[in-house]
Amino acid sequence: MIDLDDTDRAILRALVADATRSAGAIGRALGLSQPAAWRRIRRLEAAGILAGRRVDLDAERLGFGVTVFLGVKLATKGRVGLEDFERAVAAIPEVQVVQHVLGLYDYRLRVSARDLADFERVLRRRIMTLPGIGNVEANVLLGEERRPGPLG
Repeated sequence: MIDLDDTDRAILRALVADATRSAGAIGRALGLSQPAAWRRIRRLEAAGILAGRRVDLDAERLGFGVTVFLGVKLATKGRVGLEDFERAVAAIPEVQVVQHVLGLYDYRLRVSARDLADFERVLRRRIMTLPGIGNVEANVLLGEERRPGPLG
């Protein structure tokens, strides 16, 4: 772990807000030269703090108006069951996020669908036929507030 100063944190906040900003634009906003901002960004990448840059797609504008979180409890236990489930669930395009969790459920899935009928189709034909599937609990997303993360 590297020590982060206020400038490093400001750079991270700027990139969280808009990962497409150039080192020059970030430097100008923070009172740094482009090379100084670039060096700091590269240092943060080398340390693994910046683990990549992502594009956020607006699922609703792409025709996916329903997001459902599924809690999945596997019926079968053991390493083979986990690996089979993970491989199969990763092949479902509507499943956007797969999280292996500790607690009431074994996995938490984020599923995007066009509407509730489309979600029901995905649930019945794809998810409920996965190897080792046991209990499933669905929670439909009503709203979402984006948070900047631990940097505040």
